[in-house]
Amino acid sequence: MGNEAVGSSSTRLITLRGNSGSGKSVVAAAIRAARPSGTVAILGQDVIRRDILGTGEDAGGHPIGLIDLAARYLLDRGFDVIIEGILNAMWYSQALPDLVADHRGVSRSYIYDLSFEETVRRHSTKPVATAFGEAEMRQWYRGLQPIANLDESIITADDSLDATTARILNDCWP
Repeated sequence: MGNEAVGSSSTRLITLRGNSGSGKSVVAAAIRAARPSGTVAILGQDVIRRDILGTGEDAGGHPIGLIDLAARYLLDRGFDVIIEGILNAMWYSQALPDLVADHRGVSRSYIYDLSFEETVRRHSTKPVATAFGEAEMRQWYRGLQPIANLDESIITADDSLDATTARILNDCWP
């Protein structure tokens, strides 16, 4: 994976990491809605693992490689890219920093620091709340797992959707 320059000085690469139920996909969608149509691609880890590859796991590296390959492809074609998901540090601690290092444009990384109880509360407000519940979320919960060399800005429970979206938009498109 990688090790060559990707994107351009005008492309943006955003990583949004955090536990299930944090609000990553909602923020990604809000950022895309605030930008011109057809300019922002969202690479959702769950979509790639579950819908494309038919697995919920990163073991074997296929989701990691596919996220990296898709991000590089899209950045090289002028898209701004948001990578969002749990993106467990155990599996993504090399791929994400390598991608950010290779990106020619603006790269910003964010990580949610929320208690397990807060992720369950947020999940209960979503349309997919009945698809899985607290027991599954407890299995997936890893707490705060920053990745070295990714320079992640922390998003807390005190940061609203609107404030988080505005902060990322301002950081990436000042």
